[in-house]
Amino acid sequence: MKKRSVRLFAALATATALAAPAAWADLVVPNFSYRTGPYAANGAPYADGFNDYFTLLNERDGGIGGQKIVVPECETSYNTEKGVECYESLKGQNPVVIAPVSTGIAYQLIPKVSADKIPMYTPGFGRTSAQDGRVFEWVFNAPTNYWDGASIAIKYLLDEHGGDLNGKTIALLYHNSAFGKEPIRTLQELSKKHGFKLTEIPVDPGSSQEQKSQWLQIRREKPDHVILYGWGVMNPAAIQEAANVRYPMEQMIGIWWSGAEVDVTAAGAAANGYKAMAFHGAGQNYPIYDDLKAHVFDKGLASQGGPHIGTVLYSRGMHSAMVTAEAIRKAQELAGTDAVTAAQVRDGFEALDISEERLAELGLTDFSPAIKTSCEDHGGSGMARVQQWDASAKAWNPITDFYEPDNEVIDPLIRADSEAFAKENNITLRCN
Repeated sequence: MKKRSVRLFAALATATALAAPAAWADLVVPNFSYRTGPYAANGAPYADGFNDYFTLLNERDGGIGGQKIVVPECETSYNTEKGVECYESLKGQNPVVIAPVSTGIAYQLIPKVSADKIPMYTPGFGRTSAQDGRVFEWVFNAPTNYWDGASIAIKYLLDEHGGDLNGKTIALLYHNSAFGKEPIRTLQELSKKHGFKLTEIPVDPGSSQEQKSQWLQIRREKPDHVILYGWGVMNPAAIQEAANVRYPMEQMIGIWWSGAEVDVTAAGAAANGYKAMAFHGAGQNYPIYDDLKAHVFDKGLASQGGPHIGTVLYSRGMHSAMVTAEAIRKAQELAGTDAVTAAQVRDGFEALDISEERLAELGLTDFSPAIKTSCEDHGGSGMARVQQWDASAKAWNPITDFYEPDNEVIDPLIRADSEAFAKENNITLRCN
């Protein structure tokens, strides 16, 4: 009986060890991926860039501050319900940050991460007013957000028209979801400010590939510009339909989620000249790729074998991982310990100072704007630039410097929305 008890205890101990999450010393940063479903072509490269950056840190540096980063991947299929299920299943592994890569999922997780005290990072997506740290203590969306993007598109178009959009018509072709609806209020305010007419044209997610009626409307009304807030198959369908009705590509400009290789390649030469905003670079002409090659790619450690290296969405996943790693590094500095908790990583996100000099140290010179956050400001500078597709070279080329958003319009909108949220949810404003 004694031997049997010892064997039973050993078996139970082994089973417990196998079922346990990452080793106690490891820092857990989940990858909320979507490699299946209607948005798989967009989700896979993002997930790969996210994975490869942390693999680089683990292989080259032994992690961050001596702590290995564990990146469990959970498949959401870009489905809000599945995303929430991923959160609940991963929560037991004590993640130090959550990054859901979906506006719908992010909205659902705001109350959960706030209650569970886990920071959530939503760069370039999610709830825009989460920039207001007085209300959204646990959510960060630096370096930019959807409202910033809308105002930067208008700033660029102002430059294109000598500073005057009065009497012009701008159509917003948008994904009829929480994501696509985000810029509407901002563009409405900007239309009042600059005197252009705004036409809002929704595309239902279930019929993203069928846009003939929307483009017949655009052909009939002949707007001076089309701003595209699309995602997934909606983007290449929109670009192809634009070509079909002979709408000039140079007069279209997409948000950063409508500006990847997968959005333009299907249209071939017809996509030449299409423009989109970007808050980071793309391609492999950055020093960091020397380290990635030596420590990740040449070792056969590239995520999924490396089919998307250097693409726009791979670069976006890498950018998200870089900012997260810098928040962890800052948290370690502030807490005086390498084994930081989620609450301490929240403090790191709130004290980010990723300068141009720091980006150069990371091998990412001119890759993205500097990021500086504070208690009040969880969104950073909001800057982005415009890039243009060269169909013959199959490359995105930046054609502007980084623009600042129109904070005269954006800031009051953010405060109004965040303070309304605070009132509805009995949240006391912080940062006093």
